[in-house]
Amino acid sequence: MPQLRADVYGDKASYDRATAHLDAPLAVVDLRAFDANAADLVRRAKGKPIRVASKSVRCRALLERVLARDGFAGIMSFTLAESLWLARSGFEDVLLAYPSADRAGFAGLTADPKLAAAVTVMVDDPAQLDLIDAARPAGCGGEEVRVCLELDTSYRLLGGKVRFGARRSPLREPAQLAALARTVVRRPGFRLVGLMAYEGHVAGVGDEVDGKPVFSRTVRMMQAAARRELAQRRWEAVRAVRAVAPRLEFVNGGGTGSVQHTAAEAAVTEVAAGSGLYVPRLFDNFRSFSGRPAALFAQPVVRRPGPGVVTVLGGGYPASGVAGADRLPVPYLPAGLCYDPQEGPGEVQTPLLGAAADGLAIGDKVWFRHAKAGELCERFDALQLIDGDRVVDTVPTYRGEGRTFL
Repeated sequence: MPQLRADVYGDKASYDRATAHLDAPLAVVDLRAFDANAADLVRRAKGKPIRVASKSVRCRALLERVLARDGFAGIMSFTLAESLWLARSGFEDVLLAYPSADRAGFAGLTADPKLAAAVTVMVDDPAQLDLIDAARPAGCGGEEVRVCLELDTSYRLLGGKVRFGARRSPLREPAQLAALARTVVRRPGFRLVGLMAYEGHVAGVGDEVDGKPVFSRTVRMMQAAARRELAQRRWEAVRAVRAVAPRLEFVNGGGTGSVQHTAAEAAVTEVAAGSGLYVPRLFDNFRSFSGRPAALFAQPVVRRPGPGVVTVLGGGYPASGVAGADRLPVPYLPAGLCYDPQEGPGEVQTPLLGAAADGLAIGDKVWFRHAKAGELCERFDALQLIDGDRVVDTVPTYRGEGRTFL
């Protein structure tokens, strides 16, 4: 099981003191770590604004906290329903990062001037424009819809037989984006305002994996080549789209793991990041930066089956993506605990092995880190905000506000 270096371990004693009055299971955010991570993202962005990826936060109070800092501007949302909810809650710049087929949501968007001014939707196919038009209120054209186009960023070799990167937009070449841009600007009821390109194979793949030097070098070589190829293609795509829509408001790119690289591109006007605020375990393996784990969850010890073993309640919270050990939460504090290989993290109980188990009593807390960032908030309805050894606030997650968007 990968472990963080000892010099970035959090302080179990402080977390235990802060939450001594609370029973586990519970989730916390260490505000000192959260703020330090935010400051580091701003440093890496080198003056370009950071749009916060809400899927990696999923808590309105923390979205407000980070957006109040210099260097952050706007939200990148993950569903249309979430986008409209955030806009109704007072967030004025929400970019929906994925196309939607939410007809009721589009009806609401096109019927409300405030929502239409605050929300930008993602489009990569004329059929998506048709769906929006079909949802408009009967008898009127409705409000003008702000549109962003997405560029496919995947790195391809051997004529496309080898691909690195997610399967997202079908728009890969500058001419394809320009063609759809012309469709948008000629079509009543739509306004083209942005271009987005998310390079997940660079931003979300660690390049310094402990114990895997050959793999890590291979990843770094792939990412360096992918960045060069994408920088050129993105610049050409932006030029092609601006020739159609000269008043393009923004060009968004990046992600937590590639902030400094993407921000260096002249064609990019803003970068996106979210996971870098919580720093889940999938972001331990980057050479270019190291954050402080800020989001943790605690499970209570409920059994002591024998020497070197404790059992905690629940804990089986796998992350999305290709199933594997790297998608599991990891026992974090006390250091030195690991899963029983025959059981792993379970739905209702999780045995943990290691010498540290002998120092734990019934009712003690074991602290875990989730593999991904915001998905932790789908398991808890509240986050305890910790400053030092005190809980200074309790705030609801999306789930705690009754919002389960996916």
